[in-house]
Amino acid sequence: MPKPLINLDELEFDDIEDNGIYTSRRATIGARIGARRLGYNLTVLPPGKTQCPFHSHHGEEEMFLILDGAGELRFGEKRYPLRAGDVVACPIGGAEVAHQVINTGTVDLRYLALSNLADLDACEYPDSRKVSVVAGGREEPTLRGRFRVEAQVEYYDREPTRLP
Repeated sequence: MPKPLINLDELEFDDIEDNGIYTSRRATIGARIGARRLGYNLTVLPPGKTQCPFHSHHGEEEMFLILDGAGELRFGEKRYPLRAGDVVACPIGGAEVAHQVINTGTVDLRYLALSNLADLDACEYPDSRKVSVVAGGREEPTLRGRFRVEAQVEYYDREPTRLP
């Protein structure tokens, strides 16, 4: 069993994204200290960047605690300023609770992210009209796929018309 605590200054960034506006560093915390049903990480966003596209979850609820810096929360059709000490709730649901944290400040924006770890999660991406589905958990998913909404098919599409 791992030690059940860690100080933020001991973390190593193990998830580094460098893709235009989607640039961030994340340090996974949950599994390192023995968490089983909750995932948490420290996220650092440079000025003018965001960690991920605007999205909502249907299986995992998220919470963010802003530690340092300033930014903006896109949430549904609204925008809210962010500063150190703010706590953000991102409940499950559709486009009305889609969210994105953007660093609009001049220094790194640092926040703790916390979520339940669902065995099945579907994400909507309202800006790009995509859907992502993950089953079996994040570490070793048994099913993972991303689809464009307009690629929907009828229920019986590609099904045989005769019994096997």
